[in-house]
Amino acid sequence: MNINTGDIMSSTAQQSAHAAPPRRFPTKKLLIGGVALAVIALGFWRFTGMSDQRGNQRRNQAAPVRVAEVTRRDMAVVEHTLGKAVSVANVQVTARAQGILESANFKEGQFVKKGDLLFQIDPRQFQASLDQARAIMERDKAQLVNTQRDVQRYDALKDKGNVSVQQYDLTRSNAEMLIASVAADKAAVDLAELNLGYAQIRSPVNGKTGPVLVQPGNLVVAGGTAPLVTIVQMQPIMVSFNLPQTDLPRIQARQRSQGLKAKLDVRDAGGTALEATVDFIDNAVNAQSGTIELRSTFDNQDLSIVPGQLANVTVEMDKIANPLVIPRDAVNDGPDGTYVYVVSDDKAVQHPVKVLFDDSQNVAIDGDVKPGDKVIIEGQLRVQPDSPVSVLPPRGKQSEEQPAG
Repeated sequence: MNINTGDIMSSTAQQSAHAAPPRRFPTKKLLIGGVALAVIALGFWRFTGMSDQRGNQRRNQAAPVRVAEVTRRDMAVVEHTLGKAVSVANVQVTARAQGILESANFKEGQFVKKGDLLFQIDPRQFQASLDQARAIMERDKAQLVNTQRDVQRYDALKDKGNVSVQQYDLTRSNAEMLIASVAADKAAVDLAELNLGYAQIRSPVNGKTGPVLVQPGNLVVAGGTAPLVTIVQMQPIMVSFNLPQTDLPRIQARQRSQGLKAKLDVRDAGGTALEATVDFIDNAVNAQSGTIELRSTFDNQDLSIVPGQLANVTVEMDKIANPLVIPRDAVNDGPDGTYVYVVSDDKAVQHPVKVLFDDSQNVAIDGDVKPGDKVIIEGQLRVQPDSPVSVLPPRGKQSEEQPAG
């Protein structure tokens, strides 16, 4: 029997070609899909849970604040302003006689006393004028003595008729003229002595000298506008300052009762703040600035104040008896007026207050608060009414639970 192996192999190949491939279970794809679903579910759960947790944290988070205690005490009504030191005397020394300036008998910046010799002008011309005036006066005095002697002799001879009336009257007239001449000569001598004195220029006040503005060797003119030197009196010294005209009633009332005092932020050699009584109040209000000028005089024994120096001035004008006092930072401005936050049961409670006086550090108030209440002085911007707050320790003091760093 002949068997065609080629046909058999062909038939077998056709059957294999038409046979369906074996089915396999998709394990890998299902595994990947399950993992993806699990990740998505876990992410959704974590997202929703953390969102709820963060929302709860935001709702329950307390704003950190610092507080101060409300006190009740007397509070001074003060005004703070800027003052300027003014010399009691500022003298420009000029020449009163014309001549060559010979010397300056002081050092620039030296303290001098009234009457000290500052400059010397060449005195020779003034001495010559004085000598001439004295010589003329002595001559006229001698002539007057002789003429008066003639008048006395003629007066005795006139009664006997030995001297004519005309001769007697002429001698008497000459005597009167000589009396007037001697008086004029005396005035000329006094003037010459005065001019000789002007050759020495002396200090008119106690004070400190500035730079020498005209050096020796120059010709100085009597009554010239250019000063030789400027002397500034520094002991005592005044401090001038201005207050608003709205303070006039308080200023006047205080002057009538206790008097005003000005306190400077300048300290003496012992470290004590300088203070003096207000001894001058201007008689008119400055129309441009709406202020009135006041002055206080300080002894300035240790020269703590120099003319032209600026200083902060504090003037106490009244006193508020026993008000509520809080730091200035505790007061807030709102649409309905001023208010403060009082911490009660770890919450910020808003209380409206009325400001009685503000001295730039503390404030006297009137309102629904009481001594001992804690008012928020720092962190108000993060506070909402009736919201929880967390009180921090004062600046410079940290609790053991919150160590430094």
